[in-house]
Amino acid sequence: MCGITGVYAFNEIGRFFHINLWNATEALSRRGPDRGNTFTHGYAGLGHRRLSVIDTTEGGNQPMTDDTGRYTIVFNGEIFNYLEIKRELAVKGVSFASNSDTEVLLKLYALEGEKCLHRLNGFFAFAIYDKEDESLFLARDRFGVKPLLYSLDEDKLLFASEMKALFVFGFPRELDYEALHLYLQLNYIPAPLTVFKSVQKLQPGHWMKAKGRQVTIEKYYEIPTRTGATPSYESAQQQLTELMEAAVQRRLIADVPLGAFLSGGIDSSVIVALAARHTPHLNTFSIGYRDEPFFDETRYANLVAKMHNTNHTVFSLSNDDLLDSLYDMLDYTDEPFADSSALAVYILSKRVRKHVTVALSGDGADEIFAGYNKHAAEYRVQQGGFANQVVTALKPLWDALPKSRNSAFGNKIRQLQKFAEITKMSPAERYWRLATLASAAEAAALMQSAVGSGTWQSGTASLLPLPTATASFDAFLRADVELVLPNDMLTKVDLMSMAHGLEVRNPFLDYTVVEFAFSLPTEYKIDGRMKKKIVQDAFRNVLPPELYRRPKHGFEVPLLKWMRRELKSLITNDLLADDFVAEQGLFSVSEVRKLKEKLFSNDSGDVHARIWGLLVFQYWWKKNMKG
Repeated sequence: MCGITGVYAFNEIGRFFHINLWNATEALSRRGPDRGNTFTHGYAGLGHRRLSVIDTTEGGNQPMTDDTGRYTIVFNGEIFNYLEIKRELAVKGVSFASNSDTEVLLKLYALEGEKCLHRLNGFFAFAIYDKEDESLFLARDRFGVKPLLYSLDEDKLLFASEMKALFVFGFPRELDYEALHLYLQLNYIPAPLTVFKSVQKLQPGHWMKAKGRQVTIEKYYEIPTRTGATPSYESAQQQLTELMEAAVQRRLIADVPLGAFLSGGIDSSVIVALAARHTPHLNTFSIGYRDEPFFDETRYANLVAKMHNTNHTVFSLSNDDLLDSLYDMLDYTDEPFADSSALAVYILSKRVRKHVTVALSGDGADEIFAGYNKHAAEYRVQQGGFANQVVTALKPLWDALPKSRNSAFGNKIRQLQKFAEITKMSPAERYWRLATLASAAEAAALMQSAVGSGTWQSGTASLLPLPTATASFDAFLRADVELVLPNDMLTKVDLMSMAHGLEVRNPFLDYTVVEFAFSLPTEYKIDGRMKKKIVQDAFRNVLPPELYRRPKHGFEVPLLKWMRRELKSLITNDLLADDFVAEQGLFSVSEVRKLKEKLFSNDSGDVHARIWGLLVFQYWWKKNMKG
């Protein structure tokens, strides 16, 4: 796991940017604390910061050039089937000078070019320079576990794992108002957009090639559609168990200490149960909130740890512990990203890194097996029935009652109100309502009408993987895999873990597991009583009974309470103060004032999440754009 960056020049002006290569590489040192180096040839320059995980010797250092001298690679990620590929290549007469997966990837590319991507089981972002062809090839893994940003102009192509490296090279810092409009709805910016017009994200499952001035981007992967006979539910459970066992085993390969996150939810508990079979006294780690029992899940994590005899550590945090890390986290984030649970992941990663270098995680299970409340809502809408009619008819009551995520009653009212709203929407409208914190109209009202003259609204729909009018339930899961998973969940885990040089591996996102999940009928994944049904049933015997059918509890932080206390001055007197917002000229002062009034009312609903999105943006803007 590492940080990569580089420049591919189209002319002498572009080649001048090689002088920034070392500093750009060093900007990624927290991703790769073990070693840094660069490579230049002609118009190409590559930079690499290394986190040593597989083959920690000098033989695994990068940039790495093959023995012919033709190909040079910088690689961020892991190829979990590299030993299998290495044996196949050895039979063909290919020799190896190291024990690293990087060399295997490099030599596989030398033989097969971009077709090698279909052979890889792992997560990655890499760049390979071909000295003979004078071309640069870049690729990102199937589901977007690892990030890859680029900036393209008439003189050069820049790329990097994080924006901070591109800042060193320099580029026009002009806001993309379409991206801002989406951010105000989602609290994150979806690929291919970034907050800047001149920087894009290479989308998951895509590769890019630059040769001369010609730049090509192509999609190489999408989840196959369901074909063939459907296995029985019992047989499907057995297949899932075998696939997950293999996925976990593949991710236990490391030459450094390894452990697992254990939240107390079903997903991380499954991973721990499987990993513990192959790793005696597996190191497991949980976060507890001693000031916030509503958010604390350590009791369930302790049950799993005891059942599987893990070496379990609970980091018991106070609200002060969380707040003490808030500004460090915000300072590390290069573009606005306002999933509030990122703070918990940031702190967990920081503390876990003191014990291990690699951690397994349960990320991805919710998106592919229907684990979110929005999936239950969509399922119920598609099923129809009298209960739906009752909830819809009572919408005036839900509108009138107080709503909040910070209490069981208030959260249920919030969910019922949202469900009543979506029952009469089209599938695309319904998905967008369930995926967002604010509507397009609400986001547009918040932006000053003069900003971008409203043109940013026109192209939004084409960027989004919205379900069609005849969408099946699986279409909603596919939309989550393309939108929420890479742009929110995986971005959060990558940024927050790599800020501390911690590699996080996601067995549920082994492509064999993902493709199997999408080969199953809806009723295997969700019904009227249970989400992630097959996951819960397949692993019921290896987990404590208390976890079975237990409602999902998000990895959240007590935002509403903070905003009314510790962060109140930041909201009222600084980042969202009327005079600051007016001077900035991006947002409507009156609309921001309405959000603040709702925040401090008895019916706050979801407004604290929107306020958080604004605070994160304002903090970022003040640091990166003001003056």
